[in-house]
Amino acid sequence: MPEEAAIAAMNLKQGKTILCGPTDKQLGAVSFETSCSDKVRKDFNLALALLHSFEYDESEKAFAAIIRKEPTCAMAYWGIAMSNFHPLWAPPGKEEFEKGRKAVSIAQSLPKSIREAAYINAIAEFYKDPGKTTHRDRCINFEKAMERLHLTYPDDKDAAALYALALDGAADPADKNYTKQKKAGYILNSLWASQPNHPGVIHYIIHSYDYPALAAMALPAAKKYAAVAPSSAHAQHMPSHIFVRLGLWDESIRSNIIAASAAKCYAEGAGIKGHWDEELHSMDYLVYSYLQKGDNKHAKEQWDYLKTIREVYPVGPKVVYSFAAIPSRYLFENRMWSEAVTLQPQTIAGVTWEKYPWEKAIIHFTRLLSAIHLNQPDIAHAEFIILNQLHDTLVQKQDVYKANQVLVQVKASAAWMLFKEGKNEEALQRMNEAVAIEDITPKPPVTPGEVGPAIELLGDLLMAMNKPAEALNAYEINLRDHPKRFNGLYGAGLAAERAGNIAKAGTYYQQLLTSCNTPWADRPELAAAEAFLKTKYTLSVNY
Repeated sequence: MPEEAAIAAMNLKQGKTILCGPTDKQLGAVSFETSCSDKVRKDFNLALALLHSFEYDESEKAFAAIIRKEPTCAMAYWGIAMSNFHPLWAPPGKEEFEKGRKAVSIAQSLPKSIREAAYINAIAEFYKDPGKTTHRDRCINFEKAMERLHLTYPDDKDAAALYALALDGAADPADKNYTKQKKAGYILNSLWASQPNHPGVIHYIIHSYDYPALAAMALPAAKKYAAVAPSSAHAQHMPSHIFVRLGLWDESIRSNIIAASAAKCYAEGAGIKGHWDEELHSMDYLVYSYLQKGDNKHAKEQWDYLKTIREVYPVGPKVVYSFAAIPSRYLFENRMWSEAVTLQPQTIAGVTWEKYPWEKAIIHFTRLLSAIHLNQPDIAHAEFIILNQLHDTLVQKQDVYKANQVLVQVKASAAWMLFKEGKNEEALQRMNEAVAIEDITPKPPVTPGEVGPAIELLGDLLMAMNKPAEALNAYEINLRDHPKRFNGLYGAGLAAERAGNIAKAGTYYQQLLTSCNTPWADRPELAAAEAFLKTKYTLSVNY
Protein backbone atom coordinates (compact mmCIF):
# COMPACT_ATOMS: atom_id res chain seq x y z
CA MET A 1 0.00 0.00 0.00
CA PRO A 2 1.51 3.36 -1.00
CA GLU A 3 1.84 5.93 1.75
CA GLU A 4 -0.92 8.55 1.82
CA ALA A 5 1.72 11.26 1.89
CA ALA A 6 3.21 9.99 -1.39
CA ILE A 7 -0.21 10.07 -3.05
CA ALA A 8 -0.96 13.52 -1.66
CA ALA A 9 2.43 14.80 -2.88
CA MET A 10 1.32 14.26 -6.49
CA ASN A 11 -1.39 16.92 -6.02
CA LEU A 12 -3.75 15.10 -8.37
CA LYS A 13 -6.66 16.79 -10.09
CA GLN A 14 -9.90 15.82 -8.39
CA GLY A 15 -13.63 16.04 -9.07
CA LYS A 16 -16.29 14.55 -11.25
CA THR A 17 -15.64 13.95 -14.94
CA ILE A 18 -16.73 16.99 -16.99
CA LEU A 19 -17.86 16.24 -20.53
CA CYS A 20 -19.99 18.11 -23.03
CA GLY A 21 -22.05 16.01 -25.41
CA PRO A 22 -24.22 12.95 -24.85
CA THR A 23 -24.99 12.45 -21.17
CA ASP A 24 -23.93 8.81 -21.23
CA LYS A 25 -20.25 9.64 -21.80
CA GLN A 26 -19.81 8.35 -25.33
CA LEU A 27 -16.05 8.20 -25.79
CA GLY A 28 -15.63 5.13 -27.96
CA ALA A 29 -15.05 1.47 -27.14
CA VAL A 30 -12.13 0.64 -24.84
CA SER A 31 -11.58 -2.64 -22.99
CA PHE A 32 -8.29 -2.96 -21.10
CA GLU A 33 -7.38 -5.90 -18.87
CA THR A 34 -5.63 -5.03 -15.60
CA SER A 35 -4.81 -6.86 -12.38
CA CYS A 36 -6.86 -4.29 -10.47
CA SER A 37 -10.17 -5.39 -9.00
CA ASP A 38 -13.41 -5.63 -10.93
CA LYS A 39 -14.84 -2.68 -9.01
CA VAL A 40 -12.60 -0.29 -10.96
CA ARG A 41 -12.72 -2.03 -14.36
CA LYS A 42 -15.37 0.29 -15.81
CA ASP A 43 -13.65 3.34 -14.30
CA PHE A 44 -10.34 2.35 -15.85
CA ASN A 45 -11.84 1.96 -19.32
CA LEU A 46 -13.45 5.40 -19.00
CA ALA A 47 -10.14 6.96 -17.93
CA LEU A 48 -8.28 5.28 -20.78
CA ALA A 49 -10.87 6.41 -23.32
CA LEU A 50 -10.43 9.98 -22.09
CA LEU A 51 -6.66 9.60 -22.41
CA HIS A 52 -6.95 8.34 -26.00
CA SER A 53 -8.90 11.50 -26.94
CA PHE A 54 -6.35 13.80 -25.23
CA GLU A 55 -8.84 14.89 -22.57
CA TYR A 56 -5.86 15.06 -20.26
CA ASP A 57 -7.34 16.95 -17.29
CA GLU A 58 -10.35 14.65 -17.21
CA SER A 59 -8.32 11.48 -17.65
CA GLU A 60 -6.12 12.50 -14.71
CA LYS A 61 -9.21 13.06 -12.58
CA ALA A 62 -10.59 9.66 -13.63
CA PHE A 63 -7.34 7.84 -12.81
CA ALA A 64 -7.13 9.76 -9.52
CA ALA A 65 -10.64 8.51 -8.65
CA ILE A 66 -9.42 4.94 -9.18
CA ILE A 67 -6.49 5.58 -6.84
CA ARG A 68 -8.91 6.77 -4.15
CA LYS A 69 -10.97 3.60 -4.55
CA GLU A 70 -8.03 1.24 -4.90
CA PRO A 71 -4.62 2.75 -4.00
CA THR A 72 -2.82 -0.48 -5.00
CA CYS A 73 -3.97 -0.34 -8.65
CA ALA A 74 -0.57 0.16 -10.30
CA MET A 75 -1.97 0.98 -13.73
CA ALA A 76 -3.91 3.93 -12.34
CA TYR A 77 -0.56 5.58 -11.56
CA TRP A 78 0.57 4.71 -15.09
CA GLY A 79 -2.51 6.63 -16.27
CA ILE A 80 -1.49 9.67 -14.21
CA ALA A 81 1.98 9.63 -15.80
CA MET A 82 0.48 9.30 -19.30
CA SER A 83 -2.01 12.12 -18.64
CA ASN A 84 0.86 14.52 -17.92
CA PHE A 85 2.97 13.46 -20.92
CA HIS A 86 0.83 14.66 -23.90
CA PRO A 87 3.43 13.72 -26.58
CA LEU A 88 1.94 15.67 -29.51
CA TRP A 89 1.33 18.85 -27.55
CA ALA A 90 3.73 21.06 -25.60
CA PRO A 91 6.20 19.25 -23.30
CA PRO A 92 4.99 18.87 -19.72
CA GLY A 93 5.64 21.79 -17.42
CA LYS A 94 7.76 21.40 -14.31
CA GLU A 95 4.81 20.51 -12.05
CA GLU A 96 3.37 18.10 -14.62
CA PHE A 97 6.73 16.39 -15.06
CA GLU A 98 7.19 15.98 -11.31
CA LYS A 99 3.67 14.59 -10.98
CA GLY A 100 4.34 12.06 -13.72
CA ARG A 101 7.69 11.08 -12.25
CA LYS A 102 6.19 10.52 -8.80
CA ALA A 103 3.34 8.47 -10.28
CA VAL A 104 5.83 6.23 -12.09
CA SER A 105 7.79 5.71 -8.88
CA ILE A 106 4.68 4.57 -6.99
CA ALA A 107 3.56 2.35 -9.88
CA GLN A 108 6.93 0.61 -9.98
CA SER A 109 6.72 -0.14 -6.25
CA LEU A 110 3.33 -1.89 -6.44
CA PRO A 111 2.41 -5.50 -7.34
CA LYS A 112 1.49 -5.89 -11.01
CA SER A 113 1.53 -8.31 -13.92
CA ILE A 114 4.49 -8.65 -16.27
CA ARG A 115 2.48 -6.93 -19.01
CA GLU A 116 1.57 -4.05 -16.71
CA ALA A 117 5.21 -3.71 -15.68
CA ALA A 118 6.08 -3.30 -19.37
CA TYR A 119 3.57 -0.43 -19.70
CA ILE A 120 4.88 1.26 -16.56
CA ASN A 121 8.52 0.83 -17.51
CA ALA A 122 7.79 2.29 -20.95
CA ILE A 123 6.45 5.57 -19.60
CA ALA A 124 9.24 5.54 -17.01
CA GLU A 125 11.66 5.95 -19.96
CA PHE A 126 10.15 9.37 -20.60
CA TYR A 127 10.41 10.58 -17.02
CA LYS A 128 13.94 9.47 -16.18
CA ASP A 129 17.07 11.65 -16.31
CA PRO A 130 15.35 15.00 -16.99
CA GLY A 131 18.53 16.97 -16.38
CA LYS A 132 20.63 14.80 -18.66
CA THR A 133 18.30 14.34 -21.64
CA THR A 134 16.15 16.54 -23.87
CA HIS A 135 12.40 16.21 -24.29
CA ARG A 136 12.95 14.75 -27.75
CA ASP A 137 15.43 12.17 -26.41
CA ARG A 138 12.88 11.05 -23.84
CA CYS A 139 10.16 10.80 -26.52
CA ILE A 140 12.46 8.52 -28.54
CA ASN A 141 13.19 6.42 -25.46
CA PHE A 142 9.46 6.04 -24.86
CA GLU A 143 8.95 5.05 -28.49
CA LYS A 144 11.60 2.32 -28.26
CA ALA A 145 10.07 0.96 -25.06
CA MET A 146 6.59 0.94 -26.60
CA GLU A 147 7.96 -0.92 -29.60
CA ARG A 148 9.25 -3.66 -27.31
CA LEU A 149 5.88 -3.78 -25.56
CA HIS A 150 4.02 -4.00 -28.85
CA LEU A 151 6.25 -6.79 -30.16
CA THR A 152 5.89 -8.72 -26.90
CA TYR A 153 2.09 -8.37 -26.89
CA PRO A 154 1.10 -8.12 -30.56
CA ASP A 155 -2.60 -8.77 -29.81
CA ASP A 156 -2.84 -5.90 -27.32
CA LYS A 157 -4.72 -3.24 -29.28
CA ASP A 158 -3.97 -0.46 -26.80
CA ALA A 159 -0.27 -1.29 -26.87
CA ALA A 160 -0.38 -1.05 -30.67
CA ALA A 161 -2.29 2.25 -30.62
CA LEU A 162 0.02 3.79 -28.02
CA TYR A 163 3.08 2.58 -29.91
CA ALA A 164 1.73 4.37 -32.97
CA LEU A 165 1.24 7.51 -30.87
CA ALA A 166 4.82 7.16 -29.61
CA LEU A 167 6.05 6.94 -33.20
CA ASP A 168 4.23 10.18 -34.05
CA GLY A 169 5.60 11.87 -30.94
CA ALA A 170 9.17 10.85 -31.75
CA ALA A 171 9.01 11.61 -35.49
CA ASP A 172 11.70 13.91 -36.87
CA PRO A 173 10.00 17.16 -38.05
CA ALA A 174 12.58 17.41 -40.84
CA ASP A 175 11.81 13.93 -42.24
CA LYS A 176 9.82 14.72 -45.39
CA ASN A 177 9.42 10.99 -46.06
CA TYR A 178 7.31 10.77 -42.87
CA THR A 179 8.87 7.41 -42.06
CA LYS A 180 7.57 7.02 -38.52
CA GLN A 181 4.20 8.56 -39.29
CA LYS A 182 3.62 6.12 -42.13
CA LYS A 183 4.62 3.22 -39.89
CA ALA A 184 2.16 4.45 -37.27
CA GLY A 185 -0.56 4.78 -39.90
CA TYR A 186 0.03 1.24 -41.11
CA ILE A 187 -0.28 -0.17 -37.59
CA LEU A 188 -3.46 1.81 -36.90
CA ASN A 189 -5.15 1.01 -40.20
CA SER A 190 -4.43 -2.67 -39.57
CA LEU A 191 -6.34 -2.33 -36.29
CA TRP A 192 -9.20 -0.14 -37.47
CA ALA A 193 -11.19 -2.80 -39.31
CA SER A 194 -11.53 -4.89 -36.15
CA GLN A 195 -11.67 -1.88 -33.79
CA PRO A 196 -13.88 0.65 -35.62
CA ASN A 197 -14.89 2.50 -32.44
CA HIS A 198 -11.58 2.51 -30.59
CA PRO A 199 -10.91 6.23 -29.91
CA GLY A 200 -7.12 5.90 -29.89
CA VAL A 201 -6.96 4.01 -33.18
CA ILE A 202 -9.12 6.47 -35.14
CA HIS A 203 -7.70 9.55 -33.40
CA TYR A 204 -4.07 8.64 -33.99
CA ILE A 205 -4.73 7.88 -37.67
CA ILE A 206 -5.59 11.57 -38.07
CA HIS A 207 -2.40 12.67 -36.30
CA SER A 208 -0.25 10.23 -38.28
CA TYR A 209 -1.45 11.63 -41.61
CA ASP A 210 -1.70 15.31 -40.64
CA TYR A 211 0.62 16.39 -43.47
CA PRO A 212 -0.13 17.72 -46.97
CA ALA A 213 1.20 14.63 -48.73
CA LEU A 214 -0.67 12.20 -46.46
CA ALA A 215 -3.86 14.02 -45.45
CA ALA A 216 -6.15 12.31 -47.97
CA MET A 217 -5.36 8.97 -46.30
CA ALA A 218 -6.91 10.24 -43.05
CA LEU A 219 -10.16 11.55 -44.56
CA PRO A 220 -12.21 8.41 -43.72
CA ALA A 221 -11.06 8.63 -40.09
CA ALA A 222 -11.67 12.39 -39.98
CA LYS A 223 -15.27 11.87 -41.09
CA LYS A 224 -15.93 9.33 -38.31
CA TYR A 225 -13.93 10.37 -35.23
CA ALA A 226 -16.43 12.96 -33.96
CA ALA A 227 -19.20 10.37 -34.04
CA VAL A 228 -17.05 7.75 -32.29
CA ALA A 229 -16.33 10.06 -29.32
CA PRO A 230 -19.08 12.73 -29.33
CA SER A 231 -18.51 13.52 -25.63
CA SER A 232 -14.94 14.68 -26.29
CA ALA A 233 -14.41 18.33 -27.28
CA HIS A 234 -11.08 17.39 -28.85
CA ALA A 235 -12.76 14.72 -30.97
CA GLN A 236 -15.06 17.38 -32.40
CA HIS A 237 -12.12 19.58 -33.39
CA MET A 238 -9.47 17.09 -34.48
CA PRO A 239 -11.06 16.09 -37.83
CA SER A 240 -10.68 19.69 -38.99
CA HIS A 241 -6.90 19.19 -39.11
CA ILE A 242 -7.52 17.00 -42.15
CA PHE A 243 -10.36 19.10 -43.54
CA VAL A 244 -8.06 22.15 -43.57
CA ARG A 245 -5.25 20.18 -45.22
CA LEU A 246 -7.63 19.25 -48.04
CA GLY A 247 -9.35 22.62 -48.42
CA LEU A 248 -12.69 21.31 -47.11
CA TRP A 249 -13.67 24.63 -45.54
CA ASP A 250 -17.36 23.92 -44.87
CA GLU A 251 -16.47 20.71 -43.03
CA SER A 252 -13.80 22.52 -41.02
CA ILE A 253 -16.22 25.28 -40.07
CA ARG A 254 -18.91 22.84 -38.92
CA SER A 255 -16.36 20.85 -36.93
CA ASN A 256 -14.97 23.87 -35.11
CA ILE A 257 -18.30 25.52 -34.38
CA ILE A 258 -19.25 22.35 -32.50
CA ALA A 259 -15.79 22.10 -30.89
CA ALA A 260 -15.83 25.74 -29.72
CA SER A 261 -19.30 25.26 -28.25
CA ALA A 262 -18.17 22.10 -26.44
CA ALA A 263 -15.13 23.98 -25.11
CA LYS A 264 -17.35 26.75 -23.70
CA CYS A 265 -19.55 24.11 -22.11
CA TYR A 266 -16.50 22.40 -20.59
CA ALA A 267 -15.16 25.67 -19.16
CA GLU A 268 -18.50 26.33 -17.48
CA GLY A 269 -18.80 22.77 -16.12
CA ALA A 270 -15.22 22.71 -14.87
CA GLY A 271 -15.50 26.10 -13.20
CA ILE A 272 -12.72 27.57 -15.31
CA LYS A 273 -12.29 31.30 -14.77
CA GLY A 274 -12.37 32.68 -18.27
CA HIS A 275 -12.04 30.46 -21.34
CA TRP A 276 -10.61 26.99 -21.96
CA ASP A 277 -7.62 26.87 -24.32
CA GLU A 278 -9.40 24.45 -26.68
CA GLU A 279 -11.92 27.18 -27.51
CA LEU A 280 -9.12 29.50 -28.65
CA HIS A 281 -7.63 26.71 -30.76
CA SER A 282 -10.98 26.09 -32.49
CA MET A 283 -11.43 29.82 -33.07
CA ASP A 284 -8.13 30.03 -34.96
CA TYR A 285 -9.24 27.20 -37.24
CA LEU A 286 -12.60 28.91 -37.72
CA VAL A 287 -11.01 32.23 -38.71
CA TYR A 288 -8.65 30.51 -41.11
CA SER A 289 -11.47 28.55 -42.75
CA TYR A 290 -13.80 31.56 -43.01
CA LEU A 291 -11.03 33.59 -44.66
CA GLN A 292 -10.46 30.92 -47.30
CA LYS A 293 -14.14 31.20 -48.24
CA GLY A 294 -13.88 34.98 -48.50
CA ASP A 295 -16.24 35.26 -45.52
CA ASN A 296 -14.86 38.29 -43.71
CA LYS A 297 -18.10 38.80 -41.79
CA HIS A 298 -17.81 35.64 -39.72
CA ALA A 299 -14.01 35.81 -39.51
CA LYS A 300 -14.27 39.34 -38.07
CA GLU A 301 -16.93 38.20 -35.59
CA GLN A 302 -14.43 35.67 -34.21
CA TRP A 303 -11.73 38.34 -33.92
CA ASP A 304 -14.12 40.76 -32.23
CA TYR A 305 -15.04 38.00 -29.77
CA LEU A 306 -11.34 37.31 -29.17
CA LYS A 307 -10.87 40.95 -28.15
CA THR A 308 -13.29 40.40 -25.26
CA ILE A 309 -11.28 37.49 -23.83
CA ARG A 310 -8.97 38.39 -20.97
CA GLU A 311 -8.41 35.08 -19.16
CA VAL A 312 -7.69 31.61 -20.54
CA TYR A 313 -6.82 28.32 -18.86
CA PRO A 314 -4.31 26.88 -19.15
CA VAL A 315 -2.01 29.59 -20.46
CA GLY A 316 0.47 28.13 -22.93
CA PRO A 317 1.79 28.27 -26.50
CA LYS A 318 -1.53 27.15 -28.00
CA VAL A 319 -3.34 30.08 -26.39
CA VAL A 320 -0.71 32.71 -27.18
CA TYR A 321 -0.46 31.48 -30.77
CA SER A 322 -4.20 32.01 -31.28
CA PHE A 323 -4.00 35.56 -29.90
CA ALA A 324 -1.17 36.33 -32.33
CA ALA A 325 -2.46 34.48 -35.39
CA ILE A 326 -6.15 35.41 -35.50
CA PRO A 327 -5.73 39.20 -35.92
CA SER A 328 -2.57 38.80 -37.99
CA ARG A 329 -4.08 36.43 -40.53
CA TYR A 330 -7.30 38.49 -40.80
CA LEU A 331 -5.40 41.68 -41.62
CA PHE A 332 -2.66 39.99 -43.63
CA GLU A 333 -4.90 37.92 -45.89
CA ASN A 334 -7.15 40.91 -46.57
CA ARG A 335 -4.15 43.13 -47.34
CA MET A 336 -5.33 45.63 -44.72
CA TRP A 337 -1.89 47.13 -44.43
CA SER A 338 -2.85 50.41 -42.73
CA GLU A 339 -4.52 48.57 -39.86
CA ALA A 340 -1.91 45.81 -39.69
CA VAL A 341 1.10 48.11 -39.38
CA THR A 342 -0.05 49.23 -35.92
CA LEU A 343 -1.22 45.81 -34.68
CA GLN A 344 -0.45 45.30 -30.98
CA PRO A 345 -0.31 42.10 -28.89
CA GLN A 346 -3.48 41.65 -26.87
CA THR A 347 -3.29 41.85 -23.07
CA ILE A 348 -4.12 38.49 -21.47
CA ALA A 349 -3.91 37.59 -17.79
CA GLY A 350 -0.80 35.57 -17.04
CA VAL A 351 0.81 36.13 -20.46
CA THR A 352 4.16 37.84 -20.85
CA TRP A 353 4.65 38.07 -24.60
CA GLU A 354 8.45 38.14 -24.30
CA LYS A 355 8.28 34.53 -23.10
CA TYR A 356 6.77 33.50 -26.44
CA PRO A 357 9.21 34.72 -29.12
CA TRP A 358 7.80 32.62 -31.98
CA GLU A 359 4.23 33.73 -31.34
CA LYS A 360 5.31 37.35 -30.87
CA ALA A 361 7.24 37.19 -34.15
CA ILE A 362 3.98 36.63 -36.04
CA ILE A 363 2.77 40.10 -35.06
CA HIS A 364 6.07 41.77 -35.94
CA PHE A 365 6.19 39.94 -39.28
CA THR A 366 2.69 41.20 -40.08
CA ARG A 367 3.65 44.75 -39.16
CA LEU A 368 6.88 44.54 -41.15
CA LEU A 369 5.28 43.43 -44.42
CA SER A 370 2.55 46.02 -43.91
CA ALA A 371 5.15 48.75 -43.57
CA ILE A 372 6.83 47.57 -46.76
CA HIS A 373 3.56 47.71 -48.72
CA LEU A 374 2.89 51.16 -47.29
CA ASN A 375 6.37 52.34 -48.33
CA GLN A 376 7.44 52.98 -44.74
CA PRO A 377 11.05 51.69 -44.78
CA ASP A 378 11.99 53.06 -41.36
CA ILE A 379 9.21 51.12 -39.64
CA ALA A 380 10.05 48.03 -41.70
CA HIS A 381 13.71 48.17 -40.65
CA ALA A 382 12.79 48.62 -36.98
CA GLU A 383 10.51 45.59 -37.15
CA PHE A 384 13.23 43.64 -38.95
CA ILE A 385 15.62 44.23 -36.06
CA ILE A 386 13.02 42.91 -33.59
CA LEU A 387 12.32 39.89 -35.78
CA ASN A 388 16.02 39.00 -35.85
CA GLN A 389 16.25 39.40 -32.07
CA LEU A 390 13.34 37.01 -31.58
CA HIS A 391 15.04 34.51 -33.88
CA ASP A 392 18.28 34.83 -31.92
CA THR A 393 16.39 34.23 -28.66
CA LEU A 394 15.02 30.94 -29.98
CA VAL A 395 18.47 29.91 -31.21
CA GLN A 396 19.90 30.60 -27.75
CA LYS A 397 17.12 28.46 -26.24
CA GLN A 398 18.11 25.70 -28.70
CA ASP A 399 14.52 25.61 -29.95
CA VAL A 400 15.55 24.80 -33.51
CA TYR A 401 12.05 24.11 -34.79
CA LYS A 402 10.57 27.46 -33.74
CA ALA A 403 13.78 29.26 -34.65
CA ASN A 404 13.35 27.99 -38.20
CA GLN A 405 9.73 29.16 -38.23
CA VAL A 406 10.93 32.68 -37.45
CA LEU A 407 13.88 32.37 -39.83
CA VAL A 408 11.40 31.87 -42.67
CA GLN A 409 9.85 35.22 -41.72
CA VAL A 410 13.28 36.86 -41.47
CA LYS A 411 14.26 35.67 -44.96
CA ALA A 412 10.90 36.63 -46.48
CA SER A 413 11.07 40.07 -44.87
CA ALA A 414 14.60 40.60 -46.14
CA ALA A 415 13.44 39.65 -49.64
CA TRP A 416 10.73 42.28 -49.71
CA MET A 417 13.04 44.92 -48.28
CA LEU A 418 15.65 44.17 -50.94
CA PHE A 419 12.96 44.35 -53.61
CA LYS A 420 11.98 47.82 -52.42
CA GLU A 421 15.65 48.79 -52.75
CA GLY A 422 15.63 47.64 -56.39
CA LYS A 423 17.77 44.54 -55.71
CA ASN A 424 15.57 41.98 -57.43
CA GLU A 425 18.06 39.14 -57.76
CA GLU A 426 19.08 39.32 -54.12
CA ALA A 427 15.41 39.57 -53.14
CA LEU A 428 14.56 36.38 -55.04
CA GLN A 429 17.52 34.61 -53.50
CA ARG A 430 16.32 35.44 -49.97
CA MET A 431 12.74 34.47 -50.76
CA ASN A 432 13.80 31.15 -52.23
CA GLU A 433 15.83 30.54 -49.07
CA ALA A 434 12.66 31.17 -47.05
CA VAL A 435 10.75 28.71 -49.23
CA ALA A 436 13.46 26.06 -48.81
CA ILE A 437 13.46 26.39 -45.02
CA GLU A 438 9.67 26.27 -44.79
CA ASP A 439 9.61 23.24 -47.07
CA ILE A 440 11.61 21.20 -44.55
CA THR A 441 9.84 22.70 -41.51
CA PRO A 442 6.30 21.33 -41.40
CA LYS A 443 3.64 23.43 -39.74
CA PRO A 444 3.11 22.74 -36.03
CA PRO A 445 -0.19 21.12 -34.99
CA VAL A 446 -1.14 24.28 -33.10
CA THR A 447 -1.90 26.12 -36.37
CA PRO A 448 -4.24 25.51 -39.32
CA GLY A 449 -1.67 27.11 -41.60
CA GLU A 450 0.96 29.79 -41.92
CA VAL A 451 -0.17 33.42 -41.77
CA GLY A 452 1.53 33.76 -45.16
CA PRO A 453 3.09 30.67 -46.77
CA ALA A 454 6.56 31.47 -48.09
CA ILE A 455 5.86 29.98 -51.50
CA GLU A 456 2.74 32.16 -51.79
CA LEU A 457 4.79 35.20 -50.81
CA LEU A 458 7.25 34.24 -53.55
CA GLY A 459 4.38 34.36 -56.02
CA ASP A 460 3.38 37.79 -54.71
CA LEU A 461 6.97 39.01 -55.03
CA LEU A 462 7.28 37.76 -58.60
CA MET A 463 4.01 39.50 -59.48
CA ALA A 464 5.39 42.73 -58.01
CA MET A 465 8.43 42.21 -60.26
CA ASN A 466 6.09 41.78 -63.26
CA LYS A 467 7.05 38.14 -63.76
CA PRO A 468 3.57 36.56 -63.99
CA ALA A 469 4.63 33.30 -65.64
CA GLU A 470 7.13 32.56 -62.85
CA ALA A 471 4.61 33.73 -60.26
CA LEU A 472 2.04 31.29 -61.65
CA ASN A 473 4.46 28.44 -61.09
CA ALA A 474 4.96 29.50 -57.46
CA TYR A 475 1.22 29.79 -56.84
CA GLU A 476 0.61 26.35 -58.33
CA ILE A 477 3.23 24.80 -56.04
CA ASN A 478 1.58 26.64 -53.15
CA LEU A 479 -1.85 25.19 -54.03
CA ARG A 480 -0.39 21.69 -54.05
CA ASP A 481 0.26 21.88 -50.30
CA HIS A 482 -2.42 24.48 -49.48
CA PRO A 483 -5.38 23.49 -51.67
CA LYS A 484 -8.14 26.08 -52.20
CA ARG A 485 -6.40 28.86 -50.28
CA PHE A 486 -8.17 32.08 -51.24
CA ASN A 487 -5.05 34.12 -52.01
CA GLY A 488 -3.43 31.13 -53.69
CA LEU A 489 -6.32 30.65 -56.12
CA TYR A 490 -6.71 34.35 -56.81
CA GLY A 491 -2.96 34.81 -57.22
CA ALA A 492 -2.79 31.91 -59.66
CA GLY A 493 -5.72 33.27 -61.64
CA LEU A 494 -4.28 36.78 -61.79
CA ALA A 495 -0.79 35.52 -62.72
CA ALA A 496 -2.24 33.36 -65.50
CA GLU A 497 -4.33 36.27 -66.76
CA ARG A 498 -1.33 38.60 -66.92
CA ALA A 499 0.77 35.88 -68.54
CA GLY A 500 -1.84 35.58 -71.28
CA ASN A 501 -2.98 32.10 -70.30
CA ILE A 502 -6.69 32.84 -70.44
CA ALA A 503 -7.82 29.23 -70.08
CA LYS A 504 -5.81 28.63 -66.92
CA ALA A 505 -6.87 31.99 -65.49
CA GLY A 506 -10.50 31.03 -66.01
CA THR A 507 -9.95 27.68 -64.32
CA TYR A 508 -8.46 29.22 -61.17
CA TYR A 509 -11.01 32.03 -60.98
CA GLN A 510 -13.82 29.51 -61.31
CA GLN A 511 -12.31 27.38 -58.53
CA LEU A 512 -12.16 30.49 -56.35
CA LEU A 513 -15.81 31.36 -56.92
CA THR A 514 -16.87 27.76 -56.35
CA SER A 515 -14.91 27.59 -53.10
CA CYS A 516 -16.44 30.87 -51.89
CA ASN A 517 -20.02 29.66 -52.25
CA THR A 518 -21.46 31.69 -49.38
CA PRO A 519 -23.61 34.84 -49.37
CA TRP A 520 -21.10 36.49 -47.02
CA ALA A 521 -18.21 36.25 -49.50
CA ASP A 522 -17.76 39.87 -50.59
CA ARG A 523 -14.06 40.38 -51.11
CA PRO A 524 -13.21 42.56 -54.14
CA GLU A 525 -11.10 39.75 -55.64
CA LEU A 526 -14.28 37.75 -56.15
CA ALA A 527 -15.87 40.56 -58.12
CA ALA A 528 -12.74 40.78 -60.29
CA ALA A 529 -12.76 37.01 -60.90
CA GLU A 530 -16.45 37.08 -61.81
CA ALA A 531 -15.94 40.00 -64.18
CA PHE A 532 -13.10 38.16 -65.94
CA LEU A 533 -15.23 35.04 -66.39
CA LYS A 534 -18.07 37.09 -67.86
CA THR A 535 -15.89 39.00 -70.33
CA LYS A 536 -12.43 37.79 -71.29
CA TYR A 537 -12.95 34.11 -70.49
CA THR A 538 -16.34 33.99 -72.23
CA LEU A 539 -14.94 35.72 -75.30
CA SER A 540 -12.00 33.29 -75.36
CA VAL A 541 -14.24 30.24 -75.10
CA ASN A 542 -16.65 31.54 -77.73
CA TYR A 543 -13.80 32.38 -80.06
